[in-house]
Amino acid sequence: MMQETVQKYYGETLSGNHDLQTNACCTDTGLPEYVKPLLARVHDEVLMRYYGCGLVLPQHLEGLTILDLGCGAGRDVYVLSQLVGETGKVIGVDMTEEQLAVARRHEPFHQQVFGYRRSNVQFLNGYIEQLDELDLADNSIDLIVSNCVINLAPDKAAVLREAYRVLKPGGELYFSDVYSDRRIPQALINDPVLYGECLSGALYWNDFVPLARAQGFIDPRLVDDRPVTIANPQLQEKTGNIRFYSATYRLFKLPELELACEDHGQSVVYRGTIPHHPHAFVLDKHHFIETGRQFAVCGNTWRMLHDTRFAGHFEFYGNFDRHYGIFPGCGMGIPFDDHVTGAPASSGCC
Repeated sequence: MMQETVQKYYGETLSGNHDLQTNACCTDTGLPEYVKPLLARVHDEVLMRYYGCGLVLPQHLEGLTILDLGCGAGRDVYVLSQLVGETGKVIGVDMTEEQLAVARRHEPFHQQVFGYRRSNVQFLNGYIEQLDELDLADNSIDLIVSNCVINLAPDKAAVLREAYRVLKPGGELYFSDVYSDRRIPQALINDPVLYGECLSGALYWNDFVPLARAQGFIDPRLVDDRPVTIANPQLQEKTGNIRFYSATYRLFKLPELELACEDHGQSVVYRGTIPHHPHAFVLDKHHFIETGRQFAVCGNTWRMLHDTRFAGHFEFYGNFDRHYGIFPGCGMGIPFDDHVTGAPASSGCC
């Protein structure tokens, strides 16, 4: 059973992030300055047991109830705990008791360091595909994060389906994970090391979008991505020409979204009022919205700002009374940037 393989790999095989054999996990590329002092307050043992592949800290978190899927030893939980503040709450879910034991052991330490009268974190032992068994109610969570974990779940559709269920309307799933440029052969999926290293459980990128849409997340937005390199010659030999990417997506629970970026003549102005983001708001890889500047948006982007926790930080122009066709600049093809030298050239199709 793949879940037992993952539990053994992260509970027994890995004693710390120095045991990992690829760079799929454990990167803090582009770490914002405001996050560094928050990380400095996290216990060393928690930091050592970190196996994430990206940064899962979206904007405007104060007072939110956040769910961390596959929280491990709790690094991201304790960083988020500081950002939501004492009025917020962060719930971590993981199936590996050894990891949760580390997270729970240092809960009093973090409460004292953060200066909270009570702890605002909770750790639950369970499977991220089965949140219903953890008594997480429908429409109860403002934001879900996950850091290099969904690829380890055998039933990824169930993970997304449960995430959609527990999110409040207008809520968001913001997560980093590993993707591939093609579907992974079953023989590699069955390899315990490749699977544990977050490689052979990776989704083919072009299977992810329809999978997300089928669970209700109609317009997944790519926020950031980077190529994954495999320094281990044995693992590189096994994976051959498959290319892997670490990518961060944000998915909103907004049933009114359209399948494509449609132009309704709308625009927004960012007020620059979200903490730590005074000069610009980055919605995704293609939406860098400078403060005070009129910014044309498609209908979906308008809703992602207007019907969510971000609404109070924007001025909105236009409505859905008119339609002007597809929004300019929408295209297809692999969404990730590829900076790896020696990668095979793409074909002329699409």
